[in-house]
Amino acid sequence: MAELQSGGGGGCCPPMDLFRSEPMQLVQIIIPIESVHLTVSYLGELGLLQFKDLNSEKSPFQRTYAAQIKKCAEMARKLRFFKEQMLKAGILSSVKSTTRADNNTDDLEVKLGDLEAELVEINANGDKLQRAHSELVEYKLVLQKAGEFFSSALTSAAAQQRDMESQQTGEMTIETPLLTDKEMSADPSKQIKLGFIAGLVPREKSMSFERMLFRATRGNVFLRQAVVDEPVVDPVSGEKMEKNVFVVFYSGERAKNKILKICDAFGANRYPFNEEFDKQAQAISEVSGRLSELKTTIDAGLLHRGNLLQTIGDQFEQWNLLVKKEKSIYHTLNMLSLDVTKKCLVGEGWSPVFATKQIQDALERAAFDSNSQVGAIFQVLHTKESPPTYFRTNKFTSAFQEIVDAYGVAKYREANPGVFTIVTFPFLFAVMFGDWGHGICLLLGTLVLIVREKKLASQKLDDITDMTFGGRYVILMMALFSIYTGLIYNEFFSVPFEIFSHSAYACRDLSCSEATTVGLIKVRDTYPFGVDPVWHGSRSELPFLNSLKMKMSILLGVAQMNLGIILSYFNATFFRIGVNIWCQFIPQIIFLNSLFGYLSLLIILKWITGSQADLYHVMIYMFLSPTDELGDNQLFPGQKTAQLVLLLLAFVSVPWMLLPKPFILKIQHQGRHQGQSYEPLQSTDESLQPDTNHDSHGHEEFEFSEVFVHQMIHTIEFVLGAVSNTASYLRLWALSLAHSELSSVFYEKVLLLAWGYNNILILIVGIIVFIFATVGVLLVMETLSAFLHALRLHWVEFQNKFYEGDGYKFSPFSFALLDDEVE
Repeated sequence: MAELQSGGGGGCCPPMDLFRSEPMQLVQIIIPIESVHLTVSYLGELGLLQFKDLNSEKSPFQRTYAAQIKKCAEMARKLRFFKEQMLKAGILSSVKSTTRADNNTDDLEVKLGDLEAELVEINANGDKLQRAHSELVEYKLVLQKAGEFFSSALTSAAAQQRDMESQQTGEMTIETPLLTDKEMSADPSKQIKLGFIAGLVPREKSMSFERMLFRATRGNVFLRQAVVDEPVVDPVSGEKMEKNVFVVFYSGERAKNKILKICDAFGANRYPFNEEFDKQAQAISEVSGRLSELKTTIDAGLLHRGNLLQTIGDQFEQWNLLVKKEKSIYHTLNMLSLDVTKKCLVGEGWSPVFATKQIQDALERAAFDSNSQVGAIFQVLHTKESPPTYFRTNKFTSAFQEIVDAYGVAKYREANPGVFTIVTFPFLFAVMFGDWGHGICLLLGTLVLIVREKKLASQKLDDITDMTFGGRYVILMMALFSIYTGLIYNEFFSVPFEIFSHSAYACRDLSCSEATTVGLIKVRDTYPFGVDPVWHGSRSELPFLNSLKMKMSILLGVAQMNLGIILSYFNATFFRIGVNIWCQFIPQIIFLNSLFGYLSLLIILKWITGSQADLYHVMIYMFLSPTDELGDNQLFPGQKTAQLVLLLLAFVSVPWMLLPKPFILKIQHQGRHQGQSYEPLQSTDESLQPDTNHDSHGHEEFEFSEVFVHQMIHTIEFVLGAVSNTASYLRLWALSLAHSELSSVFYEKVLLLAWGYNNILILIVGIIVFIFATVGVLLVMETLSAFLHALRLHWVEFQNKFYEGDGYKFSPFSFALLDDEVE
């Protein structure tokens, strides 16, 4: 399998691009200064070169192209400002522009500056006009409402005057003034002149405003308020709010000053008001005229602003992409080092071996297009530095690779569990989720995402939808495997069907509803595929299915753990680490199969022979009393001797894992540093093979105690993990049982119960409850639960047998990744 790596050709088997990461090389590029920008641009379009930062000791402000990055950042700020303005105006940016965008960043910088200045000026003028309009609207309301106060007061005073004149002189009532007009006019110096202030106050503050006025002036004010029916725009905040018109009557400058301060504190806007009716009418007429003029001016300004934003929106995406590209180019150029002659830039980076020709073609094209007299120099460097990990994935395999990478990125060229995850992950999910009715529901939901793939890929989705869409092919495989395991379990929303044949069993007599398997007789051939439907609903259903699923879980778990240990063998072979084969792979495979491989064999033998042997008893007494006779628990001749041999092998394999490896590593270290001062030059093909000491003990100081403790921890972890990991696979049985029972409960206690009432309304309610329970609990919560458990089985039980996952991902400089970046 080590030979089935990417790039292999001509063999009997197709190349497995995912089994080993792509062979990488460290390259050096020397680029003339006049063609450096175009060269990096072409490499960004290619997207197959990861540059190393050769100026890591310099701060961002000390680098060569800091000024250009600052210029790009300023242009990006202007574009963000335009985007905010377009969103407020409800204008969408056009994806495809009919006009050609500026490719020159200098021209674009000037253009963006002019557009920003114009837009800022339009906004400022619009805000001033809008504020003036809001003030005039409030002023008009004050004139109308306050005018009503004065007119009603004048009418009331005239009526009161007529009443007093008609009354007899001797008659005094509580409404009769204490001073007559003659008495008041006798001494003009004693008359009191009242002042007033009119304006608007927010309705929510009106009561507090009134109380504060009363307390501050000790009741020496008269306040009238009128509710404004429609919300008005506040000139200061620009927000719509409900307000009241008020008029405060007062006496004296001191009271006036207090009232003005209280108005300012409560955000009450004050407006001038004349108590003469003629002047009030004239003011209302003037305000109405000015409002009409302002409305026309504001509409013209909004139209001009909308046209300007539409012009920006037509080219916004192109400008935004150009600025992002320029900024990324200069960021990359800052990672290159300046040659001593200052006539060229030197860059280093990682690239896949297959991309060599494409990179050279891009360099030649850039030199030709920039009219450079000297072309760029491309050369491969030899290094012992660990290269990045790069897998060539497609839209189907990328989601499965992301599942593996979430645990840890593979070390360079180590066996990738992603190859097997494509099959094992959805299969283990389906073992827990097995119901072909639910599987069809998942399949239909996934097909909607796949059919609308192109449309959804171009849209901005929310986090949950985006995550579901990204894993659409994982869910597709999960749905297909769920249909397969559902057919094996013979469950369609927990209901069994005779799909492939009639049941092999029939009742002995008519009283068969409570029958166990003893009450059934076999009348036909065995049911050809999956569980016989007669088991469902019988008394023996749970004992039978529990036994079946528990044993099946152990078989699947032991098989997957063996696969993990076998992959550790391929890793050791590929990296030429013989000590890992003899002191790790062999004892591990012996220990696991001496105990749990043997248990799996007993399960299969019991199924084949139909024996009544108690496997719990066999495994427990294999340790407690290995020399005792097995009696009825014997499944094959010589079983006792075989168990003694397997037990001995299991005990021997533990010190075999623990002791030899640290001593062998010590001997290898001593031999390497005593007898070899010089090493031969490596060939090109092997120049990037990782150091043969794959266990990170190749440093100059060899700490034997540290290596021994590490090996002891590894041994204890494997021995205990062999037991706990096997038990962990029993979650397959537990979740499958839970899913089946929940589905059965919803079917029997909701759907059938509603059906039994013979009432159409109850039946409709029952169907609705059944649908919501199925979707909410079984298709959402159970799907998530089974997904997480399958994830745990792969990350912990499977991958810890061979997968180191301490590499780092290949992150090339690519313009295609710019859309994924969040500024």
